[in-house]
Amino acid sequence: MKTKLFLASLLLCGAAFAGELEDANALFEKKDYAGAMKLYTKLANAGNPAAQQALGQMYFYGEAGQVDEAKAVELFRKAAAKGNKVAIASLELIDQRAKRRADIDYWINGYDGADLKTGEYRCVAPRIPAMSKINADIDRIGAAVKAWQECYNKYVTHLNNAMPLAKRVPADIQKLMNKEETEKSNAYLAQLQENLSEEARVSSKLLLADFDAWRKATESYVEQHNKMVKDAKKDSYWADKKIQ
Repeated sequence: MKTKLFLASLLLCGAAFAGELEDANALFEKKDYAGAMKLYTKLANAGNPAAQQALGQMYFYGEAGQVDEAKAVELFRKAAAKGNKVAIASLELIDQRAKRRADIDYWINGYDGADLKTGEYRCVAPRIPAMSKINADIDRIGAAVKAWQECYNKYVTHLNNAMPLAKRVPADIQKLMNKEETEKSNAYLAQLQENLSEEARVSSKLLLADFDAWRKATESYVEQHNKMVKDAKKDSYWADKKIQ
């Protein structure tokens, strides 16, 4: 009889833990992380592998208040030792994080967007002189600026299509990042995005200002030159008249 009562007690205890685990999961889904953490911690301390795994993930992703990878690993190992498959997978993920640390850091503070400005999107600004005096130079400068403008417009479209830059982070790297790393990456890439846009605006403004100054100076020279030629022809005409 005592044995039966003991088994019944274990069953009731298991049912209670299951109910609390469901409550903890429900709180987590509602983003009540404080409430979920309290229940997960109670169950994890009692040896529940599902709670240990869930609590480990909260520490890993920062939902426990801050990222604590060491604490997460400790909990995952406890759950994995009891056969929890999610915890085993989490430990494998952490192992991959160590192996791909350089790739993770690259998207947090190393990526510079240089790949967005290669090939057909590499727009080299033409050298514009202060003024041109011959038609061949005038045509050459005009064609060079037109080609640059076309390239620039394509680059700006390409850059806009690439935004937000956070979507360029490979999916396998995103999966390895914790909450803190994801936030740092998003902030870094958002700033880089703004920098690239500003760089494009400034480079366009400067080149077009140089082109406008060149055009005005060249037009002024051409106008003066044509006037000089016209006056010279007129003087030559009247000189010929006088000779006659």
